[in-house]
Amino acid sequence: MDFFHTLYQFILSVLNDPIFLIQTVGYIGLILIVFAETGLLVGFFLPGDSLLIAAGLFAAKGDMQISILISTLTVSAIVGDAVGFYIGKKLGALLYSKEDSFFFRKKHIQYAHDFYEKHGGKTIIIARFIPIIRTFAPTVAGAAEMTFSKFVSYNIIGGFLWVWSMVFGGYYLGKMFGDKINDYIHFLIVGIIFVSFIPIIVKWIKSRKEQDNHA
Repeated sequence: MDFFHTLYQFILSVLNDPIFLIQTVGYIGLILIVFAETGLLVGFFLPGDSLLIAAGLFAAKGDMQISILISTLTVSAIVGDAVGFYIGKKLGALLYSKEDSFFFRKKHIQYAHDFYEKHGGKTIIIARFIPIIRTFAPTVAGAAEMTFSKFVSYNIIGGFLWVWSMVFGGYYLGKMFGDKINDYIHFLIVGIIFVSFIPIIVKWIKSRKEQDNHA
């Protein structure tokens, strides 16, 4: 058990260092990570936002091609959500009764379900920008019997908005720093990771307040 815990901590440390991760896995790795985070329930811990922005920073440095990034990652994000939707269609209510495991937490499905109940179909777009919820939102939509035609439109819009805003955001941020980008890139990535988790922190604070009010 100690071995698996150590391995898990090592994987998280690597995944939360987008610079090292991008240098290691390249384009193919980025495509697979974006797909896993949006399409596979076990990918909820992957650093999507920070990874996309970091890729944009690398493109600004000239280490990656911006056109390849936005084209391949947009397709990967859209296909990933479609797979998540299909999983929800097939498994449906079984997901809510599934026991917690090493890579699955029932509370994440419930968070996404509550979000979907509040925002409806727009959840597929909004959730793209919220860690963890973006992984489970398409699956919840599939389980909730959203029509595929309606899902497709939200999925395509959300995929483009998420990938293009993050990658181009990192790209133009890198251009602003110019030749000094290498001196500041680690600080920028740390700030990006923190900002990307603000919605989760706000959600946690609200849930704690609600618990206190009901106590």
